Amino acid sequence: MDTTYYDHGTPAERWERARMFFDAKDYAAAARVLGELVEEVPEQTGPRLLLARAYYHSAQLRRAEAELRVIVERDPVEHYARLMLGRTLQRQARPAEAESHLRIASALAGDFEPL
Repeated sequence: MDTTYYDHGTPAERWERARMFFDAKDYAAAARVLGELVEEVPEQTGPRLLLARAYYHSAQLRRAEAELRVIVERDPVEHYARLMLGRTLQRQARPAEAESHLRIASALAGDFEPL
């Protein structure tokens, strides 16, 4: 398969292309661009989080989970990654695992239940 369009350009250009695909709800195309970008700049959270979101929206839940776990391992207080990981686990019918991530996400967002 020819992937030159997806691979072409600087990292910044590919980031913008991936965001355009994502905004157009072409999550599979966004993931194709982002997969390469994440390999190139694995330390950056933004591309990895958008890749996880693209996987989530295209029902590639195991892949989304893997990317989210990398983010949460590196930055345990990354609120949105925690929330997404919980939701991803819920969609995989793993509510017990999801619960702790969703609770942490709520706490990080300041959503505390009244006493």
